[in-house]
Amino acid sequence: MSIVIIRQDGKIGVWKAALQQAAPEIKVYSYLEDHPKDEIEVALVWKHPSGTLSQYPNLKYIASSGAGVDFIIEDSDIPKDIPITRVVDGFLASDMAEYVIAVIFAYLKNLNTYKIAQTKSIWKPKPYQRISDFTVGILGLGALGQVLANDLVRFGFKTQGWSASKKAIKGVTTYAGNEELSHFLAKTEILVCLLPLTKETRGILNKPLFEQLPKGAHIINVARGGHLVDTDLIEMIDNGHLSGASLDVFHQEPLPPEHPFWQHENINITPHYASVSDTASVVPQIVENYKRCQNNESLLNVVSMVKGY
Repeated sequence: MSIVIIRQDGKIGVWKAALQQAAPEIKVYSYLEDHPKDEIEVALVWKHPSGTLSQYPNLKYIASSGAGVDFIIEDSDIPKDIPITRVVDGFLASDMAEYVIAVIFAYLKNLNTYKIAQTKSIWKPKPYQRISDFTVGILGLGALGQVLANDLVRFGFKTQGWSASKKAIKGVTTYAGNEELSHFLAKTEILVCLLPLTKETRGILNKPLFEQLPKGAHIINVARGGHLVDTDLIEMIDNGHLSGASLDVFHQEPLPPEHPFWQHENINITPHYASVSDTASVVPQIVENYKRCQNNESLLNVVSMVKGY
């Protein structure tokens, strides 16, 4: 039984070394090197080239090295009827919450505006805003969303959240289901998207949704680029309904140089770095599931193919 690592970000060596250090008895291969494909029973992947997983006839399960699995489910060539697992990592959640809170404070205190002004040698103070001035709404109250919600409450933000099914979080007003989405949006002045990317949520950040937000709302997308309709966002910022957006995820990554987001003064960009899987915290989960698979035990953090996460 062996593991193959399939990813395209230049980090295969780092993950291979971490796995071999944690469990020297496990055979670990890069998909780029010669390896016995019929011996591979576990594929550890992150945004793999479409079709590569079909090359392994004896796969027992596919392991995402992060919290997201949409890129696996969308691959029509993945072997059918085998489990997919994802990472559930406390560091991912806390890193994400810290990023979002930093972005919110930068927005409240005009830090991005001042950075642009600095490049033009413009000295022009603007009125700033306080925590008490805004209600933050979180789309998606899974593991990441719940940690963010709790942290926002601790900072004193008026916090609300929406999810497919009802959640109860102390200090947070929660909404659930399509029938409550409009009520959630009507009171949300800073909207944070932390939804999983599924058939139902693809393109959810669109003009009809933006129109339900209060005038001047700010959008933060740290989930997936596929949630956002890019042209709708630009239109709603340019017509004054939205004040701007902070984006960490995109349809194509790296974001192409010609994309209009780069030159838009009211759109802030970071390179998909809000929360990054760390080998130190993730590898033990991979090793544990590997051993469970060997012993014919139930795997941890198996994805529901019905829900898509």
